[in-house]
Amino acid sequence: MRSLPDPAARGDAATTRRASILAGLADSLGVGLGIFPLGIALGVLVVQAGLPWWLAPALSVGVFAGSVELLLVSMLAAATPLLTVAVTVLAVNFRHVFYALSFPIDRVRPGLPRAYSVYAMIDEAYATYALAPRERLQSARIVAMQLASQAYWVGGGLVGVAFASALPQPIEGFEFALCALFVVMTLDAARSRREIPSVLLAGLSVAAALVAAPGSALLVALVVFALLLTLRYALGRRRSRGGDRA
Repeated sequence: MRSLPDPAARGDAATTRRASILAGLADSLGVGLGIFPLGIALGVLVVQAGLPWWLAPALSVGVFAGSVELLLVSMLAAATPLLTVAVTVLAVNFRHVFYALSFPIDRVRPGLPRAYSVYAMIDEAYATYALAPRERLQSARIVAMQLASQAYWVGGGLVGVAFASALPQPIEGFEFALCALFVVMTLDAARSRREIPSVLLAGLSVAAALVAAPGSALLVALVVFALLLTLRYALGRRRSRGGDRA
């Protein structure tokens, strides 16, 4: 005779799931302190660029890639060619390809939860769970944190849209927030002497692109920079192997 499910076991599972969701929401609080203001900046930039207000939530739902969304606003407002947009987004977000190698995606339940977790694998989610102890990695906890993070981003964008729409006139110079964001990210990534050559290569790539192809400087600079980084990596590996043999 087939046994009926134990009501107590179902209750314990529901309690555990609820606790995991609450833990995920708690994990997202620190992340939200950074994501929500960026969402506000996105909404303000959308309105001040003369783009339709619904583009802010559309980007937050359809793209959900942080700094790339801010970059897309500027590119859309400037009617940037589609090829340049595609290459730029690929270059800025290519790091996400490697996140899956160490992100605990196997802890997320297969199906819709895992598909969403892959889609919402932003930097903050990766930093929160990539090195977390296995006992803390429940499927509901990870997905709840990612859902809350996206809610902060969408909500911030809507607040930014409302704020910018209520202003009597645009804030002059606010578009520099995007440039300032990338400057801060660059300085943060180049704190050690090891990364100084990469900064110099980036400057060389931009200078060469501005001289050789001023009309497509961004696209050319990204391609040249990627080639120079690949060359630097190959030379570093070759030098390392030579040292090992010695």
